[in-house]
Amino acid sequence: MRSVADRIRHAVSFELLGLAIITPIGAWAFGMRMADIGVVGIGAATLATGWNYLYNLGFDHLLQRWTGTTLKTLPVRIIHAILFEAGLLTVLLPFIAWYLQISMWQAFVMDLSLSLFYLVYAFVFNWSYDRLFPLPEWQTEASH
Repeated sequence: MRSVADRIRHAVSFELLGLAIITPIGAWAFGMRMADIGVVGIGAATLATGWNYLYNLGFDHLLQRWTGTTLKTLPVRIIHAILFEAGLLTVLLPFIAWYLQISMWQAFVMDLSLSLFYLVYAFVFNWSYDRLFPLPEWQTEASH
């Protein structure tokens, strides 16, 4: 299982890279100022960083209990990404509507668009992170 320091590195690097990608794209796609999208992005990243840490810790504990390992198969990675984004969507919707002073429907469309981006991004980032920083236990499990 990953250490606290590794989980913090994972969460922070995930959010910083995601923010650097989504702020200019979101401003362009939604026709809003980069500063407004940046504030929403920073607020979302702050909430998401805490959620990321707690969610991944809980997911890994459940996965360890159910399967005996934290090694994620492709179907498990897909479920992992979908559940993460669904939880985050629920938390972010009221924040986006309030800060941008838009309707809940507009906030939902924006949040859903961001969630779809982050769904793909989370899958690619987590897969890449696991390749860059593999756990020693995965080496022995993969060889069996």
